[in-house]
Amino acid sequence: MQRNKITIVLCGGHAATTALATIEELIRRKKDAEWNLIWIGSKKAIEGGRTLSLESQIFDKVGVKSYSIISGRLQRKFTPWTIPSLVKVPFGLLNAFFLILKIRPKVVVSFGGHAAVPVVVASWLLRVPVILHEQTTTIGLANKLSLPFADKICLGREESRKYCHKKNCILVGNPIMTQIAEIETKEKIGNPPTIFITLGSRSSQKINKVVYGILGRLLEKYRVIHITGEADFEKFQKRKGSFKGERFVRYEVYPSVDPMQIDGLYKEADIVIARAGANTVSEIIAIRRPSILIPIPWSYLEEQKNNALVAKKIGIARILEQKNLSGTTLLSEIDILIKDWTAMIERSKGSGTPDRKGSQRLVDQIIPYIT
Repeated sequence: MQRNKITIVLCGGHAATTALATIEELIRRKKDAEWNLIWIGSKKAIEGGRTLSLESQIFDKVGVKSYSIISGRLQRKFTPWTIPSLVKVPFGLLNAFFLILKIRPKVVVSFGGHAAVPVVVASWLLRVPVILHEQTTTIGLANKLSLPFADKICLGREESRKYCHKKNCILVGNPIMTQIAEIETKEKIGNPPTIFITLGSRSSQKINKVVYGILGRLLEKYRVIHITGEADFEKFQKRKGSFKGERFVRYEVYPSVDPMQIDGLYKEADIVIARAGANTVSEIIAIRRPSILIPIPWSYLEEQKNNALVAKKIGIARILEQKNLSGTTLLSEIDILIKDWTAMIERSKGSGTPDRKGSQRLVDQIIPYIT
């Protein structure tokens, strides 16, 4: 008997691992139906940049058809790309409308990000049900704009409920990939300890500049695994080549890492240094790795700072404000984490997280729209 093929569209930006975890769970649920899973997002990681978005690089590899659309980004800082980005907005809506008309999905699941807004609006116009997933403790600007067009809102954190102003909200947690959820808590710090600096494909040149200045000193005491982002990779690769002996061996540097392989780096890590994106924070809470979080100061409604506060409250992270970031302060924070490493892990063990079963709970909300 030929099984029914049901088309589900997932869309957004900055949500590769969240979407991947959801895709994993949808595939596990295959029984009487065959999913036709499609991703719609932006091709580039940042407005005006050349780096491809992580989403556009990985979804074809896992059997998910990927479409990129023209999408205008509502920037909170004026840049040379602000006006060209705004001009793209009406074209993005037309692009999304004809794409949804062609695909004809049963449901659209949006993970936020500027590329999601035209897809959500187009789906509403074509009477396709829309489910929003909000990962942060506040609400992203894209999801805020999408709220009037959503049939259901799934929350990663209870704190964001107050921003939704709708009754059809449900707490599901943030989906995390199985291989990350299964990473065991470390009971003993490494010798030497391993510092994992993860800045992702979109990078942070501010943090990289500070790390560059203290890298030699770090490698005298620690092993360092560093995801630099594409823009700074060549510079750090050359820096590695300037090291000799043990310092050369202790430094691993990558421009980016496939999300399906990042669990291997998390397993090795004793300490994580990162921005405070919702997905990263969910992962470090789940695996209980003591962390230094450096929130983006201009994120909408201070969402990164609020994400970081969740991890700090649990006891697994310290927050270093970007305005206070320097080589001296970063080295000091690392020293504090090393001394408090065991105590931080013990404190965090008493706190649960909704994220380990986040993908199951989110898919539970999707299923009624496709059956």
